[in-house]
Amino acid sequence: MQVVTLSATYGTGGSVIGPAVAERLGVPFLDRAIPGAVAQDLGVTLEEALAHDDRAERGLARLLLGMTRLPSVTWGGVEAHLPPSAPLTPEEFTQRTEQVIRETARTTGGVFLGRAGAIVLADHPGALHVRLDGPLRRRVLQTAAFSGVDEREARRVVCANDRARAAYVRQFYRADPADPGLYHLVLDSTVVPVPTCVELIVTASVSLG
Repeated sequence: MQVVTLSATYGTGGSVIGPAVAERLGVPFLDRAIPGAVAQDLGVTLEEALAHDDRAERGLARLLLGMTRLPSVTWGGVEAHLPPSAPLTPEEFTQRTEQVIRETARTTGGVFLGRAGAIVLADHPGALHVRLDGPLRRRVLQTAAFSGVDEREARRVVCANDRARAAYVRQFYRADPADPGLYHLVLDSTVVPVPTCVELIVTASVSLG
């Protein structure tokens, strides 16, 4: 079972490259599916889980917001009875997200986008850890072209998302997601064409597996 983690700055095509790699490897692509699974297990709505996800628009401020869960939830197969409106801490959300990532990697394999996957699965046998990045200017231009917004708005979106994703990793893992030491492969996908990126990742994953 192939396991690939993708860390992608905004505007580098992670949401395009990830599914293409997963299809080639015959494994699931896990992005929004992760907070969905966490929400189900913790007894919160998907919207509440996404507020703690590393894609939250307002970054660290939203990551640290409290949430409300149901009076009775299942945690690791054990039912826990909690008072109404018990806060769900960011740490609880992160721990459960890690469990989902590890369990999925162990049982089905997959391509995991974001959520500090390279750190969570650092010791997973045969896992390939990939970083997609590129100069800010080119990422802004790609975002503008893809989304149809002007360059100024594209820059705002790119910078806000970069801060949010970096804040998630720094807050919960005390690490810099731009550290090349976390990855086996670093690609500038603002220059290297998407099909070539997919081919390189698939080839590297198969060789490790």
